[in-house]
Amino acid sequence: MKIPFLFFSLCAASIVGSKAAETPAIIRAEFIYERAPYRSCHASTLVEVSPGKIVASWFGGTAEKNPDVGIWVARFEDGRWTEGIEVANGIQADGTRQPTWNPVLFQPRTGPLMLFYKVGSSPQTWWGELRTSADGGRTWSAARRLPDGIFGPIKNKPVQLADGTILCPTSDETNEKPSKWRVYFELTPDLGKTWTKTPFLNDGLGISAIQPSVLFLGGDKLQAVGRTRQGKLFTTTSDNSGRTWTPLALTTLPNPNSGTDAVTLADGRQLIVYNHTARGRTPLNVAISRDGVTWQPAADLETTPGEYSYPAVIQAADGLVHITYTWKRERIKHVILDPKKL
Repeated sequence: MKIPFLFFSLCAASIVGSKAAETPAIIRAEFIYERAPYRSCHASTLVEVSPGKIVASWFGGTAEKNPDVGIWVARFEDGRWTEGIEVANGIQADGTRQPTWNPVLFQPRTGPLMLFYKVGSSPQTWWGELRTSADGGRTWSAARRLPDGIFGPIKNKPVQLADGTILCPTSDETNEKPSKWRVYFELTPDLGKTWTKTPFLNDGLGISAIQPSVLFLGGDKLQAVGRTRQGKLFTTTSDNSGRTWTPLALTTLPNPNSGTDAVTLADGRQLIVYNHTARGRTPLNVAISRDGVTWQPAADLETTPGEYSYPAVIQAADGLVHITYTWKRERIKHVILDPKKL
């Protein structure tokens, strides 16, 4: 039976109050750090580099868009988080410094851990950079600037296709007023050495959309979902492993123009983390779908007032689901779910 989201949210709130860990599926909830040498943080990402070992990254500084914002990394090993360290910044050859944005971690089946991020004063002017790590995120290579017009995954993780190609969900925001928000995909068959990209999937105005996540629907069929200005999440599908896509359409799930993330679980279900509201960035919710079309409420991560946003989600080798997200722009929160209880 499909349960109305409003009913679910009210019931869940009465059970969990402000303690998300009281939701049965949540087996652990914690902050990656309690204190940091910067005031503000945002846009976390995470990846499993080997069984039981998670790496997370985010940007931190005085405030988003400020030149002192850098890319920070911490590792989850032996059941605890290491201290975060800055691994990238926007310092240029002439000594000036640009802000950094939206790190995205990805561990290909073979090859080093990849850290994509953006550098520049705004989404209209930024460029993509890539660093790699051969030791699970302990040390990092020098930055390599991506080719002009290639940004890498814009917020959410890539997926690796059967032939080894890495499919990066991305988008752009133009300088026009209103800015056109357009979704497309970048593909690299050789770990970022060479690239191709699809055409834009939308005109950027009828549906203004950015920051897609990619889901597997079986065979060569993929789905992408993500953020819009139209008050609901968008969806699009591909029947040929991401080479071409259907026009964007709006789903029934609300979206307050805030980032989301999604993952295909090992049992074939689709899981999305998003703000189930038309305005604001609370509550932060988890929903489940069998087909990527009809979504059922699964868990409330946050229900009290505040900004809880920009989630990232993966399923680890042991089957547990790991989620990180921005907690009031002050800290990054880490939640572990048992999907069998969703």
